[in-house]
Amino acid sequence: MTKSELVERLSLSNDELNKKEAELVVNTIFDSIGNALVGGDRVEIRGFGSFSIRLRDAREARNPKSGEVVKIPRKKTPFFKTGKELRERVNS
Repeated sequence: MTKSELVERLSLSNDELNKKEAELVVNTIFDSIGNALVGGDRVEIRGFGSFSIRLRDAREARNPKSGEVVKIPRKKTPFFKTGKELRERVNS
């Protein structure tokens, strides 16, 4: 499902929201999650999962084309862990 499909479903399932308002709701939720992660916070949505930031250590890798050793700096990456309820729904 894409973001536009999510907006479409939200506007169809709720008669009080038109497409523009549904898009605003979806964007607000995604922006809030992103801003919380940028601020170093963890976001937990019960039954769905949690978003957090993981720190990846610096490492050396090889350029597959040239074989040259490349240093990759330490960096932060977003991480999502599914909630128990979502895992059970997917696996049933």
